[in-house]
Amino acid sequence: MHSAAPILAALAAYLLGSLAFAVIVSRIMGLSDPRTFGSGNPGATNVLRSGNKAAAALTLLFDALKGLVPVLLVKAYGAPYGMVEGTIALVGVAAFLGHLYPVFLRFKGGKGVATFLGVVFGIDWVLGLATALTWLIIAFFFRYSSLASLVASIFAPVYFLLGDGIAWSADAPAVAALFFMALLLAIRHGPNINRLFQGTETRIGGGKGGKGGAGKPTAKRH
Repeated sequence: MHSAAPILAALAAYLLGSLAFAVIVSRIMGLSDPRTFGSGNPGATNVLRSGNKAAAALTLLFDALKGLVPVLLVKAYGAPYGMVEGTIALVGVAAFLGHLYPVFLRFKGGKGVATFLGVVFGIDWVLGLATALTWLIIAFFFRYSSLASLVASIFAPVYFLLGDGIAWSADAPAVAALFFMALLLAIRHGPNINRLFQGTETRIGGGKGGKGGAGKPTAKRH
């Protein structure tokens, strides 16, 4: 049983990651499906385009928890079941992949920024704080959510390596997991990267403009 525990934990993390809270929260709050407007991405940024900040905040929170909770559970209770450092990295990646390729949405998910950040906080809260602050700084000065996400995801494994032996122990599986997730996040942001180079990417608070800046959808009437 112990030998199968890491695989079962990873499967559970993937299924949790597959829960599309952008769709779930929007449905509960009577909003349009976020896949039908804006960028079509089932994530917090696109939910914000509905004009409902509370829905976007809840989506952001729950998407982050998808990455945080599996990592913390393995750290707290995994040792007796043979789940060591490698399992922490495994469940983090599994939850992240669940968000990107959710089985419940025919493997068409979001970009994974909030879930990635949740995993990073799970690995170490100081690392998570440094990564979140990097996002905030880039977003504040450049006003591009996509650029802030890309820079923060790249810096997360760099911070992890720099803090090795000082603030934490940077085990190889976690380092590999962070770099892998950063690469996938960059791939998912491919269209955003193209728009950044073309100067057509929508800025934070920029309103309408470009494919990703479609106007607000109307709420569903019940």
